[in-house]
Formats: sequence, structure tokens, C-alpha cells
Amino acid sequence: MSRNNAVLARNTDNAPKSIGHYSQTVAFSHYNNISAQLPINPKVGKIVSGGVKEQTKQCLENIQAILESIDHVMSDIVKITIFLKNIADLDTVNDVYATFFPDYVPTLTIAAVAALPLDALIQVEAIVSNGEGTIPEAPQAGDLIKIARNTENAPLNPLATQTVAFSHYNNLSAQLPIIPHTGKLITGGVEKQTEQCLKNIKEILENIDVPFDDIVKINIFLKNLSDIKSVDEVYTTFFPDSAIARTVAYVPARTVIAAEALPMDALVQIEAVVSHGDGTPPQAIVDRHGLIIKFNNTPNAPTNTLSAQTVSFSHYNHLSAQLPLDPKTGQIIAGDIDKQTEQCLKNIKAILDSINHCMNDVVKVNIFLKDIKNIGSVDNVCATFFSNTGPARRVIGVSELPQNALVQIEVIVSNAEGTPPIV
Repeated sequence: MSRNNAVLARNTDNAPKSIGHYSQTVAFSHYNNISAQLPINPKVGKIVSGGVKEQTKQCLENIQAILESIDHVMSDIVKITIFLKNIADLDTVNDVYATFFPDYVPTLTIAAVAALPLDALIQVEAIVSNGEGTIPEAPQAGDLIKIARNTENAPLNPLATQTVAFSHYNNLSAQLPIIPHTGKLITGGVEKQTEQCLKNIKEILENIDVPFDDIVKINIFLKNLSDIKSVDEVYTTFFPDSAIARTVAYVPARTVIAAEALPMDALVQIEAVVSHGDGTPPQAIVDRHGLIIKFNNTPNAPTNTLSAQTVSFSHYNHLSAQLPLDPKTGQIIAGDIDKQTEQCLKNIKAILDSINHCMNDVVKVNIFLKDIKNIGSVDNVCATFFSNTGPARRVIGVSELPQNALVQIEVIVSNAEGTPPIV
């Protein structure tokens, strides 16, 4: 693989200008990471008038404008994530959403959260395939195709594909605790629901001949953050899955998110990002065979037995969300939002330093705030860590964070060298 991949950040006047230190889209290798789009009319710079129907349409039109500016189309989208202020709006959102994806549907995650920037009712983000890659003036593999697949052994949704593979990754739709053959939530508490979510993920992976330990990142959405101990008890029965993974103590990177509500009034929802060593056609066997997952932990950042600090595969590193913890004490640092944001980013920097990467290799930042009004302070601190135009970004307000933190930050990082075997 070439070592000449470049992070490519781009913006267009046909979509809302950044309201912080970030870019509308950041491409690296075979993926474009699109910043979460608010329902802002780009001509006036304000939230579009009307209700959630109009706001949903505007968010998706903004994504469409960004894609058109980089010579892509909506059917190039691999994954959509929708955050709602009110889960009761879901049916209206789905009606609008369906008009933008009349044939192919990407993978999909939906959750209601405590607050969104500018008091919006909805925010939508996308991950987009990038067949040409980002090697300057040299198409990378060229003409790669997406592979969208479903199995009847996991819940089916007409508005979402269970898994979409492109290049060296599979992105899965978030799984609710639905029994596939009934289409209904499993009865029981959060332990039963967590088990069902993970069983659904396992069925999807078995359908595409991918082992469970090929998961590189897990995101857990919880209606009650206090349920995390119960979730973890179930989680440890699934990870590590294989003898090899147990031997090396491999667990994927992980983020836990407090949701105000989830579809079908579920208590938990789990999504996964999965490595795909085979790649997608027409990648040649010599270019794709035998890629390995590399995970890393450093004592210079907080450690957790249930998650790796960073997991790299092919051309991306996926980091666990970082809280403002002092790595020496494991406790939240004293101080206000500025200090806590700085500590989160210091932890991320320490992880990146440990794998010979830097902050400007970050392609996407996801920020979780206890108080959405702190977004301006967070922006000011972020600007001191990212000297370039800024990565793509998402900001959501949550009602609670672990250890009563004020902020939590996760990142996705480019990995120009790829993972062995480097050809």
C-alpha cells in the first residue's frame, strides 16, 4: 500500500458554514467523513422555518450539497446517523428520509438526545464511500463497489441495510433488542436486551462470514446510564470471543452514550464497526489479503479492561471515547469545561503519540456535552489542538456522562501506513 495517502478537508458554500473549528467533509483513503448537518439554510445561515419535517429535509439537502461538491451522490452513503430531540418525531423523519433513498438504503442509527446545537430538532451525519481514494493524482484501487447485505436471522428494516461493506470496513446498522422472527422487543430487563442486541450483531456477522472478534469499535446507547454495570456483565460474555482474542486480551474500542430515548422504547441499542480484510471488488488479492487488527494501550492515557484505547485496521484508527480523566489517578480532573475539554484532548493526544500519530491525523471528532451551551468554550479549546482547517465533527448534548463528567470526546484517525501486511 502506498504511504502517500493524504487527509483531504473540503467545504462548499452550498452547505452551512462551520460554526466551529471543523470542516464539512474530510476524506481519507476510501471514506469521506461528513460533519453532522443541522437544519440550517445555507443562504441565510439560520435554522429553516417549520417543524421536524422541514428540518429533516434541510439536513439531508445539506448533505446532498456537500456530496455534489465532491462529485458524489446520496447512494454513495454507507452510514447515516440521526439524532433527534424528540423520539416521537421518528415517523415524520422516516417519511422524509425515504424520499432521499428510493432504492438503496445505507446502514442507519437513530437516537434521541438531550439537546442539539442551535436548539435544532434533528441533526444528521453521514459516512460516504470514496472509490478514488486520496492518493494525490493516483486512483486507489479504483471502482470499488459497496456490498449491502441482510439476513433474516437479524431484524429487518425497510429503511436500513443491516451491513454495508466498502473497501476494508463493514458498517452495521445499530441493533435494537428485537427478536428477528417476531419483530418485537425481547421481554426482560436491560441484561436481556443487551444480550439480544449482541446476538443480532453476531448473526449479521455470521451471515457475511466475519468473526465476532473482527469488530474494531462498539457504540452503546443507553436510556439509563446507570444500567452500564448490568450491560458490562453481559458484554464480557461476548468479548473476547475467540481463544486467540482471549490470549491477547483483545477488546474493541468503545463509546457509551446516554440517550434520552431509543426507537421502540428500548433500553439499549448497540452499533458496530467491523474490519473487512477481504476488501470489496475489484481489489486484488495481493492488495487486501491478511490485513490484521492492531490494538494499543498506553499508560499515558486512561485504561479500561473493557475497551482498547485505539484499534487500527487498514487505513483508520478507531479510538475509545475519552473522559477528562487524569491517567495517573483515574479520576475526573478538577476544573470547568475548558479544563475538562483540554484533558480529554490531552488523553487523545497521548494515545496518538503512542502510535506515532498526531492530532492533525484526526478525520472526525464526536463531542458529547452535559450542557450544550458550553459548545463555544469547547470550540476555543479544540482550536488549540488542531492547527489545520479542522476535522469533520458532531456535537450532541447528553443528560449524563460517566463519572459526572462535563464532556466526552471520541475521534477517528487516519492511518496512512495501513496495517500489516504492508505491500
